[in-house]
Amino acid sequence: MAKSPATPMVTVKDFSISFGKKKIIDRLSFEVNRGEVFGFLGSNGSGKTTTIRSLLGIYGADSGQLLIDGKTFSVDSDIKLGYLPEERGLYKKESVIDTMVYFGQLKGMAKADAKQWSLDYLKKVDLGDKATTRLDKLSGGQQQKIQVGITVMNDPELLILDEPTKGFDPVNRRLLMDIIDEHRRGGATVIFVTHQMEEVEKLCDRIILLKNGKAEAYGTIKDVKNKFGGASLDDIFVKIYDNKDEVNHA
Repeated sequence: MAKSPATPMVTVKDFSISFGKKKIIDRLSFEVNRGEVFGFLGSNGSGKTTTIRSLLGIYGADSGQLLIDGKTFSVDSDIKLGYLPEERGLYKKESVIDTMVYFGQLKGMAKADAKQWSLDYLKKVDLGDKATTRLDKLSGGQQQKIQVGITVMNDPELLILDEPTKGFDPVNRRLLMDIIDEHRRGGATVIFVTHQMEEVEKLCDRIILLKNGKAEAYGTIKDVKNKFGGASLDDIFVKIYDNKDEVNHA
């Protein structure tokens, strides 16, 4: 039976986790609706990456529920998921096209389909002449474009993007945001981690702002702004996080 469109793609309920004696996340609850771009915001050390890794089963929660498509995530889940972690990783001694085709096949694509998709994507991001170039011969920004392409291959239902525009100039940042918006319009759900508030304003339907593992704000951008007297997201971020009591633990 088909799921109701109202069924959340991601559910986090009463989630807590500690590393040693340090409480990292404290009874955090939120939902990500299907088909939305959800901004996952916070300063370094606020718990964003810890939450994502726990959602994906990399870390075990002390308590609470973390569900994707109503179930605990595992590598053999039937959900099509694309994850761009904060720490990048590519086979830099291989060519661009061989690397992309390899990952496309890991995602279940036929080799010919993965190759054609990759060539089309490279043209879209102005790297059409780099298909046979070794990855370590590309600039950092060019490598980031390849990593983003691998993440969105095979049209994932859920995209988790951790600082995807990091290191991009304004032109390439706009190109990436267009790619994200294209997948959202195609029905994908996107969890978007960024410190760029203009990106949040343009792309996100709802947001959560974490501090010390707790939600300081949660809801639509309009609701969050209203809660803080109509302030801009930049000013809200500064108001919440311009505080020296956080430790870089996320």
